[in-house]
Amino acid sequence: MRFWDSSALVPLVCRETESARCRSWLRADPVMLVWALAAPEVISALARKRREGALGAPVFASAKRRLAKLENAWSEVTHYEAVRARSRRLLESHPLSAADALHLAAALVAVEDQTAHVGFVTFDRRLNEAAEKEGFQVLPAFLQ
Repeated sequence: MRFWDSSALVPLVCRETESARCRSWLRADPVMLVWALAAPEVISALARKRREGALGAPVFASAKRRLAKLENAWSEVTHYEAVRARSRRLLESHPLSAADALHLAAALVAVEDQTAHVGFVTFDRRLNEAAEKEGFQVLPAFLQ
């Protein structure tokens, strides 16, 4: 099982430099765990790419269809109160944005702080470092 941050979900739904690597990780461990609000973050990233001209309408629509398929397959952490409470500690302990603290808090809540054998996939450097400090096996390792 791996927890997937939205920064690692985007390459699964639209072509990016890290798409092949993300697909490989997903094939190696298809059990996906995500924060309940990850999908809107992915849509936000896709919409930004579309506004900037990096995604045309057909590619945007295709990416949203891929996201819908992923959503049907993944498990979402929906314990809002516990995630909110945990994120407050993380914000005081790590240099994270609120959104990143919520992702990390969701992962911690989901595994009940038993992080030693759980993967955490993110392309955000600060979140990668914080997840490693919290005991997760972070991917990609090159950011460590």
